[in-house]
Amino acid sequence: MKAARLHAYGEALALEEVREPAINGPFEVIVRVGGAGLCRTDLHILDGQLEGRVDVELPYTLGHENAGWVAEIGSAVTTVAVGDPVIVHPLMTCGFCRACRAGDDMHCEKSEFPGLTTDGGFAELLKTSARAVVKLDPTLDPKDVAALSDAGLAAYHTVKKAAQVLHPGTRVVVIGAGGLGHIGIQCLKVVTSAEIIVVDSSPAALELARELGADHVLLFDGAHVAAVKDFTDGNGAEAVIDFVGEGDAIGEAAGMLRRSGTYYAVGYGGTLEIPTIDLTSTELSFVGNLVGTYNELAELMTLAAQGRVRAHTTTYPLDAIAAAVEDLRAGRLRGRGILLPS
Repeated sequence: MKAARLHAYGEALALEEVREPAINGPFEVIVRVGGAGLCRTDLHILDGQLEGRVDVELPYTLGHENAGWVAEIGSAVTTVAVGDPVIVHPLMTCGFCRACRAGDDMHCEKSEFPGLTTDGGFAELLKTSARAVVKLDPTLDPKDVAALSDAGLAAYHTVKKAAQVLHPGTRVVVIGAGGLGHIGIQCLKVVTSAEIIVVDSSPAALELARELGADHVLLFDGAHVAAVKDFTDGNGAEAVIDFVGEGDAIGEAAGMLRRSGTYYAVGYGGTLEIPTIDLTSTELSFVGNLVGTYNELAELMTLAAQGRVRAHTTTYPLDAIAAAVEDLRAGRLRGRGILLPS
């Protein structure tokens, strides 16, 4: 089968023929990939930012946002059948550790992460586990929801946390309305009644944010922090959700928060630096967010089937992987890039 493989950090992915995955365990599932999302994490991997942080042996196949159709199942799998359309949770989890038993499965002590720690979905077939697949409503096409398996799940997971402080009458600043942020805006509209202020450097992304229901959109131009203060009566917002996590966005986030406000980090790549006196004197909180749980992915698929959350996508054949990566790197994508291996 065809697969896009990483042979060395700093190099482009190589499209090549590899052996098809095989069922080796009773709970394993092989999925024929109908859509595989491109993520900025893929750029971080290609650029070597995760070298030494992720235990993986090169070469391997990238792609951690996947959906498709069940192609083969292990002998003990009863939750899905061959031919079923499914979305794939990014993690393969054990089900037995304390985190799994508590429903906090994205912190499984023995997890594997296809596309990061083992072969992923930039290929025609993907091996995962029965615990990772969510059967899709018949109205959903795998290529349309693939990006929701990670980008959408991370956004929904974060918004559910933020909802605890976003009661009616509150404001939330969303930094970045791109591949993650445009989904986050929709999740905020579903889960909260907060006033949504979106900041982005792209006029096209801001236009999409406005279409999705943002109450205010601001160009990331140096004047946006003061504008947020104006929108919030000089106090700042109760929450900032940062889908960028790089560059000036991090340092300016605290300036858009009110006293006792909360900063939710989703995007990454930069460094957070803040004097401890600013934390203690204002009781600001900083919260990291990692993917989301299996149950949250199932909830998100219900919202997708209801038409309340959807990913805006641009599709590419797997053969065009190089062009897709460059479009993502150059910021030319409006929404999410989806590879079509099958």
